[in-house]
Amino acid sequence: QRCFRLDWLMQNGLKSSFKNIKLAVAGFSASFLNFLTPTKATWNGHNASGWKKDLVEINGFNQEMQYGGQDRELGERLFNKGLKSKQIRYSAICVHLDHKRGYVNEETWKKNFAIRANTKKNKVIKAPIGIDSN
Repeated sequence: QRCFRLDWLMQNGLKSSFKNIKLAVAGFSASFLNFLTPTKATWNGHNASGWKKDLVEINGFNQEMQYGGQDRELGERLFNKGLKSKQIRYSAICVHLDHKRGYVNEETWKKNFAIRANTKKNKVIKAPIGIDSN
């Protein structure tokens, strides 16, 4: 698909960056860069996956939260459950269409930060309001 071709993306406004190498490597090179990257392997909503059984056991996304960190909080509960993440920064590529985030506000960020802090401190595994609430 064209949206994953570096030449097409550059012609359509993608700025030159080292990050663009993600679209040019595969196989051993991608695995090697995954090993070298200084970023932690975390669950982020834009490019994360897990086994359905594990996601159901932790009750999915915490529906007490709104935009801002709910993907990371889900990953923190998976860690608390004993799972480990895998770095696939250069192996599983996604392209994000940037957009405005008019729904973001300071109060929501503070609430979400407090929920994440509680999840870490108390080693929470199951979301209080999640899949089983629907």
